[in-house]
Amino acid sequence: MYFAALLARTEDGWEASDTELDDVETLSDLADLAREASPDEDTVLVLIEQEDSWFGVVRIDGEEDPRIYVSDAAAAARSSYGEILLTDELLGREPGDDDADLDSLDLDGTEDGEDEDDDAEDGGSTAEAVPHGPVGDAAILDDLGVGEKELKSLSEDALGEIAEALGASEVLETVR
Repeated sequence: MYFAALLARTEDGWEASDTELDDVETLSDLADLAREASPDEDTVLVLIEQEDSWFGVVRIDGEEDPRIYVSDAAAAARSSYGEILLTDELLGREPGDDDADLDSLDLDGTEDGEDEDDDAEDGGSTAEAVPHGPVGDAAILDDLGVGEKELKSLSEDALGEIAEALGASEVLETVR
């Protein structure tokens, strides 16, 4: 079960809206969705959570590049919404690192009949490339009252605790 919400900072405080991520396929799509929530180019936070497994925060400040924090990259990698946040840059990879070089493939004509065990081995190498634990900008909320240490220590109801520290817990609860 997922929960996703946008928190937009306005002159009057924080405004929350729940959001559907079904049409979001890339980080750019997510950033565009967030920017639409704040026409004045104020700070917008995209909060995503999967049932105590992991949470992510994406911060959009006007036209700047999104800043991202994910509490558990390995758990998020198993999620379609998590995959949106786990960019090559965030994971410290060169874009396209996971694409196989055609020259290095062993194409011996048996590709159609490969064992399932071979597929499991291939999937394992991708999972190993994603670290267990937090990735991204742990200082993403420093200026809003949630320090790195506090952010890294959040577990159950992390989004609620973040919203409380921002003074936005009531508006977040209205969209939960």
